[in-house]
Amino acid sequence: MATFVIEGGHKLHGSITPQGAKNEALQVLCAVLLTKETVVIDNLPNILDVNNLIDLLASIGVTVEKLSKGKFAFTAANLDTAYLRSADFLKKCNKLRGSVMLIGPLLARLGEVTYAKPGGDKIGRRRLDTHFQGMVNLGATFTYDQDLLAYRFDGKQLKGTYMLLDEASVTGTANIIMAAVMAQGTTTIYNAACEPYVQQLCRLLNNMGAKISGVGSNLLTIEGVKTLHGAQHKLLPDMIEVGSFIGMAAITGSELRIKDCNYSVPSAGNLTPSLERVKSSARSDAQWSSVEPSGVGFGSVLGIIPDAFRRLGIRIDEEGDDLIIPAQEHYQIESFLDGSILTVADAPWPGLTPDLLSVLLVVATQAKGSVLIHQKMFESRLFFVDKLIDMGAQIILCDPHRAVVVGHNHERQLKRNNMTSPDIRAGIAMLIAAMSAEGTSRIDHIDQIDRGYEDIESRLNALGACIKRED
Repeated sequence: MATFVIEGGHKLHGSITPQGAKNEALQVLCAVLLTKETVVIDNLPNILDVNNLIDLLASIGVTVEKLSKGKFAFTAANLDTAYLRSADFLKKCNKLRGSVMLIGPLLARLGEVTYAKPGGDKIGRRRLDTHFQGMVNLGATFTYDQDLLAYRFDGKQLKGTYMLLDEASVTGTANIIMAAVMAQGTTTIYNAACEPYVQQLCRLLNNMGAKISGVGSNLLTIEGVKTLHGAQHKLLPDMIEVGSFIGMAAITGSELRIKDCNYSVPSAGNLTPSLERVKSSARSDAQWSSVEPSGVGFGSVLGIIPDAFRRLGIRIDEEGDDLIIPAQEHYQIESFLDGSILTVADAPWPGLTPDLLSVLLVVATQAKGSVLIHQKMFESRLFFVDKLIDMGAQIILCDPHRAVVVGHNHERQLKRNNMTSPDIRAGIAMLIAAMSAEGTSRIDHIDQIDRGYEDIESRLNALGACIKRED
């Protein structure tokens, strides 16, 4: 198990480019199973979760060819159905949360799949009801095998239907989309997640010959097709890494340029189609892959993220596709218009992603003023704040979901500490805190950080940080 040793107090300078989006990568990698032809994916980040999923695809029988840094070709012409029933397959699924999105494409392609409960971050209850109910809505059945500790899904011929999701689950929406693209008839998904990464998945599938409309809204309409073909796809920049870099620059009082991060989501389908128009559509595959959105603009893939940091008093300038964070000795938290304490809370897109609340919380420890951080979605994600309190941060953990932060206004630095990373996002928050602290801190179990951030210590050291990896 590796450890980071961080010497705090160093300012950052220069520019950094965010990696490809981790959450998008896990979705589109699962989608390669829907066709026997080659799918090329570019800008894949070299991180543990992505590498583990690529390894799992290779074990299933997918031919994987590395074309260049971050660019791979995947050909799922011959899947190993025996391996898909093996204990090794279930074991690998159990170690990777993103593997849950194999259910939809394998069910669409093979008509059956056996799947173990996935692993991932220990951040509280992360139910799979939306995934499973979506498959049932499409005509599949599932049973639980007590001996294998796994679920068995059967759905030889999925059929399109209308469904209203009980929650706007990102991975649940992605899973259902991938199952529905080759189902008989038309599927309508209401209360669908509409994150940029789901939009990107739809864009790839449309380029592969799928017929998905409503992309970018919470109402998706999918006209099933018999087969899909190969395509090429490039990942968006990782919005969570962009937010992490903003936080690092702010808390260390550094000037930093974050390059190529403010892209707009490419068009992936009509935003406001009628069901009748979809049913009677005579568009060719090429036309479906190039449909322009109507009615609503996609906007920046960063959504509300820059404004969330600005509400903490952090200045963010835009220059083309770059974000520039000027050096600030102090930043002051806004209050609401009635003078009450600011609340920063997560919400489904286009609300604030929960993956950045840990970073925002750490940044607030050195702001002027107070803020309530409300983590609505996961009940264990704020438990790392005891380590920040040990470092001298003024934080009141009200309950598993809420913490009040009273900022130091950079008048008192955090103190060094020895910590253990419980999950990806808490790990990067601890790293940010250590970079701003007096003295030398240690973070154990950094394989959690490696799951989501590519070669993070080398990239930050190039900016002036002092981070050493020890085995």
